[in-house]
Amino acid sequence: MNRRGSGAEGSTPQLEGRLESDEYRSRSEPRSPPGAPQRAEAADDLLDEADDPSADEAAPEGPVDLLVAAQHHGDRLDRWLAHSLARHSRSHLQSLIEAGAVTIDGIASQQPSRKVAAGQRVRVMLSLPLSQRPFEPQPMALDIRQQDAHFYVLCKPPGLVVHPAAGHWSGTLLNGLLALDPGLASLPRAGIVHRLDKDTSGLMVVARTVLAMTALVRSLAAHEVRREYQALVHGTVSASLARVDLPLGRDPRSRVRMAVVGSGKPARTDIRRVGEDGRFSAVECRLHTGRTHQIRVHLSHVGHPLVADSLYGGAEALGMTRQALHARQLAFKHPAGGAPVRVQAQPPADFQSAWERVVADGTG
Repeated sequence: MNRRGSGAEGSTPQLEGRLESDEYRSRSEPRSPPGAPQRAEAADDLLDEADDPSADEAAPEGPVDLLVAAQHHGDRLDRWLAHSLARHSRSHLQSLIEAGAVTIDGIASQQPSRKVAAGQRVRVMLSLPLSQRPFEPQPMALDIRQQDAHFYVLCKPPGLVVHPAAGHWSGTLLNGLLALDPGLASLPRAGIVHRLDKDTSGLMVVARTVLAMTALVRSLAAHEVRREYQALVHGTVSASLARVDLPLGRDPRSRVRMAVVGSGKPARTDIRRVGEDGRFSAVECRLHTGRTHQIRVHLSHVGHPLVADSLYGGAEALGMTRQALHARQLAFKHPAGGAPVRVQAQPPADFQSAWERVVADGTG
């Protein structure tokens, strides 16, 4: 199983949206548990980044012997292997070739572009791609703000990837959670029910039991979990801007970006300006949905990209070299008893310093 982690509108379809009472309103109103990857249902921002099925699904391991047929004489080695071993992706087979796991007539061949000849005998030592291997516990310092037998609330530092994906198969929050609590290996995504972008800091809730995970996922899907953020953006945000309610989907020009698109999923962000200094604004945002990159895309769309968010047009400033976004408050019903749970966390030092500069130097 491959797992994929995430704009400007550009050539996206024209939306039937307009400014109404200072609201931007739309006209339309886990894949792998750590021990043995499988898909798990989750809410909002987990499901938004849908994982594509992979050709590597349930592929075998061990040696496989093949004979090059006459009709494939002159084919590239990697293309011929992808044809012969259809349950493996070409990229994975290329990595095996480069690792020396493929021999032709008993001699290792490490060039995917090499041409094969009719009658050659090829042996491939198959192994699972990284995306199918069990995730390893990796001890790391985790900032746990609240916990009981049912959940953890933690404050994620900037720079930490939440879930393993291409380019980040280790050193993620999930790996750290497995080391903290081995029991999480029995849960999809080690109990992670929502996520933050790599460079976003702040609060997340992690389930510790199946019942807690089910309850938290349902609460997220029903928009019952209150998630509030602080953000620093370019420009002066209007004091009357209260809401952006526009659908989000993949940017048709770039698979790593999201964008406001007419065919996207409903997405609503409430916005309140806290201060501005003429060049930048400090705002508080509340998510009503949890689409991928939601706050980043909505604010960029209305002309106020996050400071240092280069993906969506924000330049470095105020000492910030990463996107200026922090999840400061998380409130939800206890997954076992229903009692209210509310946790707050101050931003990291770089963000706090930048925030204070804007709020102290400007007006509300």
